[in-house]
Amino acid sequence: MNKYDPGGPEAVIRYQDNEFTILRQGLFVRCAVSGARIPLDELRYWSVDRQEAYKGPEEALQRWRQLSEARP
Repeated sequence: MNKYDPGGPEAVIRYQDNEFTILRQGLFVRCAVSGARIPLDELRYWSVDRQEAYKGPEEALQRWRQLSEARP
């Protein structure tokens, strides 16, 4: 099992400030915006409040804008 294995399992993670805890071991998590696979060793962006991961800063900003527009 390696990070390039397309059939590998998806991890379950609890996102915290400056760190995350792996609840179920896996090779990747999915971006909440694009659905792209994010290998755990490349995971840098997430929301503690929403408990979701983002592929990069563009996706994190896009999600923030979506949530800001949805507020009354």
